[in-house]
Amino acid sequence: MIAPKSNLLTSVATLFASSSTLICCAIPALLVALGAGATLSTFISIFPKIVWISEHKVEVFIFAGVMLSISGYMQWRGRFAPCPTDPTLRDACMRTRKASLIVYSLSLLLYLTGGWFAFVQPLISS
Repeated sequence: MIAPKSNLLTSVATLFASSSTLICCAIPALLVALGAGATLSTFISIFPKIVWISEHKVEVFIFAGVMLSISGYMQWRGRFAPCPTDPTLRDACMRTRKASLIVYSLSLLLYLTGGWFAFVQPLISS
């Protein structure tokens, strides 16, 4: 059996992985679209490693996709895992399961948003 706590940890790791897709692609595209190129320039000068993430966006997306797949599998596999019979522990188990699903859904949304700005939007714009 997979413990709900491990689902939450995997979902949080997935959130961090999918956030990198947002950093590399969605935020810069949004700033440029809003006419905030100077803000983007300042942001890059403060955090120069963001350029590396943008240069390696395919690898970043592959890594985030693998993490999302693993997390999704763990969510699916643990969806009917039994919780303890003690009411307090059962409630904590159910809260953790629900929090894990919310974090996973947010991660998936971030991944899709980053993917849109990284791969789909440039094809539409050209």
